[in-house]
Amino acid sequence: MIIQAKGIEKNFGQLKVLRGVDFSADKAEVVAIMGASGAGKSTLLQILGTLLTPDAGTLEIDGVNPLALGSRELSAFRNRKIGFVFQAHHLLPEFSALENVMIPAFIGGASDRDARRRAESLLGDMGLSERMTHRPSELSGGEQQRVAIARALMNEPAILLADEPSGNLDSVTKTEIHKLFFTLRERYGQTVVIVTHDESLARMCDRTLFIKDGQFEAKM
Repeated sequence: MIIQAKGIEKNFGQLKVLRGVDFSADKAEVVAIMGASGAGKSTLLQILGTLLTPDAGTLEIDGVNPLALGSRELSAFRNRKIGFVFQAHHLLPEFSALENVMIPAFIGGASDRDARRRAESLLGDMGLSERMTHRPSELSGGEQQRVAIARALMNEPAILLADEPSGNLDSVTKTEIHKLFFTLRERYGQTVVIVTHDESLARMCDRTLFIKDGQFEAKM
């Protein structure tokens, strides 16, 4: 298992958001997590991504216990092992597509030459070779999301976590982005965990888990 979480609990004040959740995923597996708003989907994804610390439970990612790492070690681990794609692209508006994609490599200490080569290759894989110098405001919503996906893949992470990655896109672009996740899985071998309300995307995944009131109900 590349992800192994057991007994995960998370409370926000008196609100119990996660109630002893168990979750695991194999290498190169694509797993969808579905559920109503407020069921705990995004909270679980943030814990798997080490952005939130659980109140109880254990977590292992690619053989490492991230809950035992100090803040600096954890940041480096996250940058190296986990890529994030959100509904909002979170691209920096003053930078080009190429520069946005290069940022995680710079954080990881890569040279400008190596970062540029990797970013150009990824943007080419995304079909954006002709758009590398464009700023986010000059790109369509689908193109911005492709840039965000390329950025998430920059450091060759073991895991790609996506939170409603196609929620703001039109139906045609949404379908293209959905297919892209599976193309990337075949090409790069990442484990992909996707929080989504989109049933068509969930049907494409290897497994779909449904969460309700902070616990998984059943597999679909």
